[in-house]
Amino acid sequence: MNRLNILGAASGLILFFVVGSAVAQDDQVLKEITNLPWQSYPATGAIGTTARVSLTNDLWFLQAAGTSRFLELNGNPPRSDNYTLAPSSLDWFAVFAFDSIGYVKDDEQLDPVELLRVLREQNVASAAERRRLQLPVLTVDGWAVPPHYDVETHRLEWAVRLMADDGHPVVNYTVRLLGRAGVMNAILVSDLQNLSANVQQFKAALRGFDFVPGQKYAEFRQGDRVAEYGLAALIVGGAAAAAAKSGALKGLGKLVGIAVVGGLAAIGAFFKRLFGRKDSQPA
Repeated sequence: MNRLNILGAASGLILFFVVGSAVAQDDQVLKEITNLPWQSYPATGAIGTTARVSLTNDLWFLQAAGTSRFLELNGNPPRSDNYTLAPSSLDWFAVFAFDSIGYVKDDEQLDPVELLRVLREQNVASAAERRRLQLPVLTVDGWAVPPHYDVETHRLEWAVRLMADDGHPVVNYTVRLLGRAGVMNAILVSDLQNLSANVQQFKAALRGFDFVPGQKYAEFRQGDRVAEYGLAALIVGGAAAAAAKSGALKGLGKLVGIAVVGGLAAIGAFFKRLFGRKDSQPA
């Protein structure tokens, strides 16, 4: 296994590696991570009953139970119904989770300036809460990639540039894949230096992603549940984002609060040290 070049990222959950001081502790974490039940080619990774991703020779996949343990090993609470996709080099990884909010209409125009304002407003509440919980804090610094939507692939993408407490920049690259009954959330964890190359690899991996028959965006039928909000709300928050269904985002940051910037994200330089020492293959 090659070195895992990940300094961090953030968006819906914050993942920070809790670093142990002893080498023996490092070895134990490495052993547990490499012994997780990684699937590899020619397997197909099933993301619940909603979607799937075809694996190529250089891709690994973790089902829900393995991903939950993977998050725990990274110093985070276990989470159900999350799935991990990564290259065999582990230069990056992505965590998938489906949100059954209903069919999201994609006819909304995005305002990156206003969206960034809301994210920064949320960040204030998030930072205060994370300090109270004695967790690492990330501060929104701007867009690394402004939000944009592809009408052909029904894919919403953006990347937020953040600053960690120690002064290191981190990036959260987020993809929302729209389906018939909801949205597949995918968070790419990458370092800033290699973000462009890792995003390209991730997008190449997403060519193997698809919703199962009956769950594709184009298969919407009259009578299906329709989400109460649109594309902008997918960027600034989940359940509370219904407040934005009129298109007015003002005040939404206070409603969503900790949920977004206090969400999914970073793996630290510890991984560079950890994975730089050994080679291994998936179990």
